[in-house]
Amino acid sequence: MILIESILGNASEPDWASRIASGTVDTLELDHWEAQKTRFRKHTRGGAEIAVSLDRGSFIHDGDVLVWDAQTPAVVVASIRLRDVMTIYLDEMAETDPSIALRTCVELGHALGNQHWPALVKGTRVYVPLTVDRKVMASVMKTHHFDGIRYEFVPGAEIIPYLAPHESRRLFGGAEGAVHSHTHEHAHSHE
Repeated sequence: MILIESILGNASEPDWASRIASGTVDTLELDHWEAQKTRFRKHTRGGAEIAVSLDRGSFIHDGDVLVWDAQTPAVVVASIRLRDVMTIYLDEMAETDPSIALRTCVELGHALGNQHWPALVKGTRVYVPLTVDRKVMASVMKTHHFDGIRYEFVPGAEIIPYLAPHESRRLFGGAEGAVHSHTHEHAHSHE
């Protein structure tokens, strides 16, 4: 078992990209909820057992380098699958009577909040990451039958380009990629 207590860097950083290109890459596949955990055990795609024990408040991002063995050279890199996002379009509300639009938006907010679903409002769109099965989310939307509001489910990776870093952290808990600088004080390495 390999203990990970800190992140060494990210594959998007030029120095790590060149090292990784010359080595054998193993992948630790996580969904964006797993990436928010600071303590867990999981096997890599290649079968290595990894025990993660990060400082509280730390997140694993897509492309994070978890293990580097310079002798082999071999590397373990995190690969994070972002969940789908329900995108709710409020465009038609701008053309609706203000009192109806206000009531509908408050009712939408109440319905989302009642389900304890995190949401991000950006312009005339509301983004809600899938926290339950898509059928359940669709059922809630259909039950409330919000006039003038349409929604669809979109892969999380398609939403990322339209979000500021703090917005993507709110939706994906930091799983969306390298948007911070890494500290290397206690780097776990097999050099």
